[in-house]
Amino acid sequence: MAFLASCDHVFFGVIAFIISASIVLVSTKGMSKPITLPPGPPGWPLVGNFFQVARSGKSFFQYVVDMHQKYGPIFTLKMGTRIMIFVCSADLVHEALIEKAQVFASRPAETPTRTIFSCDKFTVNSAVYGSVWRSLRRNMVQGMLSTTRLKEFRNVRVSAMDKLIERIRVEAKANDGVVWVLKNARFAVFCILLSMCFGVEMDEKTIEKIDDLHKTVLITLNARLDDYLPILSPFFSKQRKRVTEVREEQLKTLVPFIKKRKSALANPGSDPTAATFAYLDTLFDLTVEGRKSAPTDTELVTLCSELLNGGTDTTATGLEWAIARIIDNPDIQSKLYNEIKSTVGDRKVDEKDIEKMEYLNAFTKELLRKHPPTYFSLTHAVTQPAKLGGYDIPTNANVEIYLPTISEDPKLWSKPDVFDPERFLSGKEEADITGNKEIKMIPFGAGRRICPGLGMAMIHVNLMVAKMVQEFEWSAIPTQSKIDFSEKLEFTTVMKNTLQAVAKPRT
Repeated sequence: MAFLASCDHVFFGVIAFIISASIVLVSTKGMSKPITLPPGPPGWPLVGNFFQVARSGKSFFQYVVDMHQKYGPIFTLKMGTRIMIFVCSADLVHEALIEKAQVFASRPAETPTRTIFSCDKFTVNSAVYGSVWRSLRRNMVQGMLSTTRLKEFRNVRVSAMDKLIERIRVEAKANDGVVWVLKNARFAVFCILLSMCFGVEMDEKTIEKIDDLHKTVLITLNARLDDYLPILSPFFSKQRKRVTEVREEQLKTLVPFIKKRKSALANPGSDPTAATFAYLDTLFDLTVEGRKSAPTDTELVTLCSELLNGGTDTTATGLEWAIARIIDNPDIQSKLYNEIKSTVGDRKVDEKDIEKMEYLNAFTKELLRKHPPTYFSLTHAVTQPAKLGGYDIPTNANVEIYLPTISEDPKLWSKPDVFDPERFLSGKEEADITGNKEIKMIPFGAGRRICPGLGMAMIHVNLMVAKMVQEFEWSAIPTQSKIDFSEKLEFTTVMKNTLQAVAKPRT
């Protein structure tokens, strides 16, 4: 929705055309049975509430908050041709994702750009509820993200953590102790996921090149005006050309690594740096229900990119928020460090130590409550016309679940505005982050479409927090008297002002 603030120049050049087209559409509507959508602001023909949102002067998430306050826990916005139904309460989310899990387990139609990058919804996250989704998810969970498989990548994580600490040390030494937190955390996570995906060795320059390409892809996936008003697509030919160019660059960059991995498997011992296992290994001969052939190279790029997309920015953003919180509250930092020292002594913290650290796990859970990776879970859609909260949910609607109104609901949490890891200690408060027992916080979604990488994400966040606190004492830069916790929505919910911090080596 970031594009909304900059599209005024398009609006009025095509307004007459839109109104004319809307008159034609309204006059030719069929006599379908009327449905009762959740309430929402009245909109214009064809464009719906698009202009109201665009010209409100507010970020999209703030507009959603305003609508929630006005219309209640479920409401509708009509954004051009898209019906968007927003769900903002724990009870309604439980009804949708747990009680009616199968019905609400699908995905809506994708934008033309996303269709290209997802190979027409051939990914775990984008696939409609059915045989393709079952095949892809089963393979990802059992073949890649199971507890047993994740343990096989322990050495990859050890290497990435060593690189992370060394990069922070070097940067701090060169800049009077000041480092960019997000940049370093992101690089470490990306190194891990690249190795997990491709199983071939890459030098730092290559990793940075692929990371830059990854960022470009995410920017390219941002919504455009014609995604909501397809009638305007003739005005966006230049942007469509750019999409094609970025996709071609992505394939040109990643396909050689797919071929390199395939060659290493076909000729054991030919590449001494090749990993014993990689996600690609599970995909080369993958059988997908309803398909006779294995995935193509283009589809392999898409499936690997999905793992990179899903695990990089979400984890790195969480690490930035984590460091911001321990700087803001030195008592939290002291408790984390003391727990690490009492658990591991003078040796380096290892991931096998993590589950023993009660305070660290409480800190991470509170981090996910206050700073979920995104404001919205991935968009849901129904497999058939359904009811939610007494309202009709049509099959062509986007069901958007807004997370902050749940994780900061004073009916569910004591002092929800306060960042307090100790709420999760000694049985004071509890929350099942999977949402299976109850809906109180669902940073990874819930129900049948819950994020399959939940276990991996928890390992990465816990381990990186522990390593960064063990190795460094963190504090604000001298020019900053207080941490700014303002947010903005990019691919994930990031700090409005990217965090710089002073990292003082403890040894």
